[in-house]
Amino acid sequence: MNVAQDLSFLALISNAHLIVQLIMALLLGLSLVSWTYIFRKMFAIRAARRQTEQFERSFWAGGNLHALHQSASSNRDQGGALSRIFEAGMGEFVKGKAAAREALDVGAVLDGARRAMRAAFQREIDGLDSHLNFLASVGSVSPYIGLLGTVWGIMNAFRGLASVQQATLATVAPGIAEALIATAIGLFAAIPAVVAYNRFTHDIDRLAIRFESFVEEFSNILQRQSR
Repeated sequence: MNVAQDLSFLALISNAHLIVQLIMALLLGLSLVSWTYIFRKMFAIRAARRQTEQFERSFWAGGNLHALHQSASSNRDQGGALSRIFEAGMGEFVKGKAAAREALDVGAVLDGARRAMRAAFQREIDGLDSHLNFLASVGSVSPYIGLLGTVWGIMNAFRGLASVQQATLATVAPGIAEALIATAIGLFAAIPAVVAYNRFTHDIDRLAIRFESFVEEFSNILQRQSR
């Protein structure tokens, strides 16, 4: 009964070496922060996808582009990434035409609108990509941090055998179990971070393709309207 109590999860953590406890605390902290970013990024990507679909329905409904531009300008925070890309391109197009009333250079105006949309596109993708590097770092580094705690714990367990006349499995088992918990916590921190990073990268790439397709299609629409 005492052996089972001594080998319980909490007892092993509380009886572990100080260095191993610090490594466990670091891994738990990394796991907590990564789960915070995972949930925040999941909600952000879900909202971006929903707002993109709503704007695409409004855009391809065939309404007036100037009215849609005014609506996008007045609701920049709620409109979504694609709405802000459209607002940047349409705004630059309107300003370019107004500035070149006498000698309208259609190519220059269209290039300005396309550059404005590209800049807005890059800002939106950078915002969606934020904190993904942290998840990638946690996923790649956490197992090694946990392995460091395991190695340190096993070294400490074998050092403790020096003062024991007869070494048995019951003598060395608690120290090894304490050490292996560090590896388990490292994997607990790494696996969700890697899965979330791969999933979010895939979702953001799909959104980026939709944004790029919209930039090209909207550029063609502006070119036809400039003739």
